[in-house]
Amino acid sequence: MTDRTADAMADTPPQEASSTALQIAVLAGLASMGTLATNILLPSLPQMAVSLQVTTPAVTASITVFLLVFALGQLLVGPISDRYGRRMPVLAGFAVFIIGSIWCGVSTDLPSLLVGRAIQAAGACSTSVLSRAIARDLFSGAALARALTLVMIAQAAAPGFSPLLGGGLDYFFGWRSEFVFVGAFAVLSALSYVLVLGETHNTTRIPLNPLAVSTTYLKLSVNRHFLIPAATVGLIMGGLFSIFSATPRILIEGYGFTPIALGLFFAGTVLVVFGSGMLAARLAPRFGLDRAIRYGLLIAFIGGIAVFATAYFHGNVVTFIAATCVFLLGMGVVNPLGTAQALSPFGTHAGAASALLGFWQMMGAAIGVSLSATIVPQAALALGIVLGAACLIAIVLYAMRQPTTAVS
Repeated sequence: MTDRTADAMADTPPQEASSTALQIAVLAGLASMGTLATNILLPSLPQMAVSLQVTTPAVTASITVFLLVFALGQLLVGPISDRYGRRMPVLAGFAVFIIGSIWCGVSTDLPSLLVGRAIQAAGACSTSVLSRAIARDLFSGAALARALTLVMIAQAAAPGFSPLLGGGLDYFFGWRSEFVFVGAFAVLSALSYVLVLGETHNTTRIPLNPLAVSTTYLKLSVNRHFLIPAATVGLIMGGLFSIFSATPRILIEGYGFTPIALGLFFAGTVLVVFGSGMLAARLAPRFGLDRAIRYGLLIAFIGGIAVFATAYFHGNVVTFIAATCVFLLGMGVVNPLGTAQALSPFGTHAGAASALLGFWQMMGAAIGVSLSATIVPQAALALGIVLGAACLIAIVLYAMRQPTTAVS
């Protein structure tokens, strides 16, 4: 499957095309572990706070801790996979995630829950970062951009439908059942990985030592072909996770949504991300990655400014949801195309490049979540400021990238 172009994929025999689709489905499962484990909890945060005898803002720390550990852990997983292959770190990640899920499920106080969430994140970061590296092992060029787009479309079901699922599980079985569900999902995903993918890193193995790892990260960090698209994606992901964390407060406290209604809103965003993924797949071949990403950034910026304007001028829930969807539309274009652009030139160091990219994404997410909760007291206004600022910085940053005529 290596070096397969998008046209070639379209012309493959049905059996081989089916195999490719199955591989992408498994990759989507690997990539969705982190967002599933976070977003499934969103409707249950008030109930968790009551059960653990803390405030709702305090229990929100379970999201921040998860994102921070998730970000830092990827920096270790990537180089390990470049040295020892993908199979061992992926399976170890599943095992650690399952242990963390069990720990969270039996926690009786907030400190214990935070420990469990840190363990969960340590496992999820392995499967998430290596899903991108495995995609880079299997595909390249336009085929890589297409595969990552399809993974993102499928992956959108995790943050989109998981709050609705979490609300249902909480209503019928209590919030602890959500950790049972994500643990079971991890078991099934691990079995699928073993049966469908297995080891994919069959090229030169990179020696594992601290100096080599540091040197690799330093070289990637100063390489504008990696740094600019990676930082751009990180800024946009910061906006996305700001929406995840701020929207429950905005819709439940500001507009009177129920937890189930909140879950339905997140489920509806799947359609937006699906549409944006299809748009990205059409824009990239027609205009090239550079122009397509710029279009996506402009759309996201318009959405961010619209969220700010809705909050500032006290707009209604319809205008808020519409503005949020515009941002998501732009995000859905930038995320897969920027990811493909950042990873494509670095096949030998795909694990390290994917790890550093994941670090940028999750640090952007952690910063976005923190700012949207603290920058101003009004949640909707804070979200608008974060979205608008992140998109503006991303547009300015991406303008510094040297145009390319092919997938980089």
